[in-house]
Amino acid sequence: MECIIRAHRSFVTAEVDPRLFSSFIEQLGRSVYGGVYENGHVSADADGLRTDVIDLVKALSIPMVRFPGGNYVSNYNWEDSVGPQAQRPCRLDLAWSATDPNRFGLKEFMQWSHKTGVQPMLALNLGTRGIAEARNLVEYCNHPSGSYWSDLRIAHGSPEPFAIKTWCLGNEMDGPWQVGHKTADEYGRLACETAKALKLFDPTLQLVVCGSSYPGIPTFPAWEATVLDHCYEVVDYISLHSYYQNKNDDLPTFLGSSLAMEAFIQAVVATCDYVKARKRSDKTMYLSFDEWNVWFHSNAKDTVQPKWTVGPALLEDVYTFEDALVVGTLLNCLLRHADRVRIACLAQLVNAIAPIMTRTGGPAWRQTIYWPFYYVSHYGRGTVLDLRLEVPSYANPTYGPIPYVDATAVFHGESGEIDVFLVNRSETEQVKLSLELSGFASAYRLVEHIALSHADRKAMNDEAHPDHVFPRRIAVPGGIVFENQGDLDAGPLTWNMFRLQAVVQNGDDRAGL
Repeated sequence: MECIIRAHRSFVTAEVDPRLFSSFIEQLGRSVYGGVYENGHVSADADGLRTDVIDLVKALSIPMVRFPGGNYVSNYNWEDSVGPQAQRPCRLDLAWSATDPNRFGLKEFMQWSHKTGVQPMLALNLGTRGIAEARNLVEYCNHPSGSYWSDLRIAHGSPEPFAIKTWCLGNEMDGPWQVGHKTADEYGRLACETAKALKLFDPTLQLVVCGSSYPGIPTFPAWEATVLDHCYEVVDYISLHSYYQNKNDDLPTFLGSSLAMEAFIQAVVATCDYVKARKRSDKTMYLSFDEWNVWFHSNAKDTVQPKWTVGPALLEDVYTFEDALVVGTLLNCLLRHADRVRIACLAQLVNAIAPIMTRTGGPAWRQTIYWPFYYVSHYGRGTVLDLRLEVPSYANPTYGPIPYVDATAVFHGESGEIDVFLVNRSETEQVKLSLELSGFASAYRLVEHIALSHADRKAMNDEAHPDHVFPRRIAVPGGIVFENQGDLDAGPLTWNMFRLQAVVQNGDDRAGL
C-alpha cells in the first residue's frame, strides 16, 4: 500500500502549547493512595511520595497536572486537605464510594508537583460549594501574606505562595451523576460570578469553564452555547472530556476513534465561534481537552469493588498494544488541532486508566500507552504542519471511510528537524510512504525510526513482563538522504516516529533536539 504525505513550510496549523501533554490525578482508586503516595513504601521519600513513580512521570516531561478531580472535586472540602496531617478529617467520597483520609492534601500535591517538575492545574468545587470557597482557596494558594487565608498557609508550613495560574471552574457539571449537578443556566451564572471574583483577585489567572462531559450526552452542544453565553468574556478555555472503547472487540472501528475526537473538537470550536459572533466579540475561546484516554477494560470489575475503603482498585484498565495504537491516533488528532486545543490532560496518570501502574507495596511499570505519549511529548513540541495525505481508506459502518494511515508532523524551526508521527491501521499491509517536502531545507536525512509493534494485538505489560510491549529502534542503513522527496516504510499495525534532520551544505547534520 502506498501513501503520499505532502508538507509545505508555509502551511502550518499552530505552535504547540506544551500543556497539550498534561495529565490528571484524582483521589480515585489507587491513583493517589498506592500510586503517587505510599508512606512506608521502599521507594517513598520523607514526604511519603513514591520516587519510582516520580521517575516515570518525570521521563514523560509532563508540563502540568490537573488535581483533585474529576468527579471527586464536586464533594470536596479543600479545608480538610490542609494543615497537619494528623488533624485532617477522614471524609466519604460520594463520587467513588470511597474513604479519603486526606493524607495526600494540597501541600503534598504541591510537594509532588515540585519534585516532578509539573505545574499544578487546580479544580474548584462548584458542585456543593461556590464563590466564597473558591475565592478563599485561591487566596490561600496565591496571596503572599497579610490576609487570613495566606497567613494560614504560612502557618501550615508553606511560606511561599503556590502561584497556581490555571483553575478549573468545577467538573462535568452537566452530568446527572455529579454531586451538585446543575442546568446550563445555573452553572453558567455560577461560573461567571466565580470567574469575575477570581479575576478581581488576579486578572492573569487562566480559567477553564466546564463543557460537556462527553459528546453523546443529550445536552451537547446546547450546554456549551448556554454556558458561554453567560461567561464568554471572563473565562479563557472550555473543557472537553471523552473516552474511547472497544467493547465489541471491533478493531477496525476502534482504530477510527480519532475521527470521533476530531468531530467533537470541530463541534465545540463551531459552538464557541457561534457565541463569539453573536456577542460581536474579538476574543477567541480556546479548548482544554482535560480528560481523554481509552477506558473500558475495568468496567465490569469496578461494579464489585467494596465501598468506603481507602484506595480501592477502581478503573484499573490494563492496556493492550491496540490501545497504544489508538492513543497514538488521539495524540495526532490533538496536534492537528493545536490552533484551538491549548491544554490536554491524559486521564489519569497512575493506576486509574493510566500509563503508569503500580502494585501497592511493590514495583511500578509502564503500560503500553506510555510509549506513544512519551515520544510525542518529547518530540511533538514545535510547529504542527498542515499535512495533505493521499492514502486508501476502508469502509466502516460507524465512521464511514477511515484512512489506513493517520499521520501528523511537527517542525522544529531552530534545528530544522521534522518529526513525523504515524499509525498504520492496516492489519496486513506495509505502507510505503512518499514524503514530499516543500519550502524546507534542501536535503534531509532520516536519523531515527522508532516503531511500536507486536504480533499479538492484545499483548500487554504487567508486573512480571513490564517490557512485553516495548518500542524498537529500526535500523536506518547509512541514513537515508533525500531532496524534497523521500520514501519511508511503516509495517502493518504499527505506531511510528520518523525523525528527519536537515543536512547543511558541508554534509553535517544540524543539531537535533
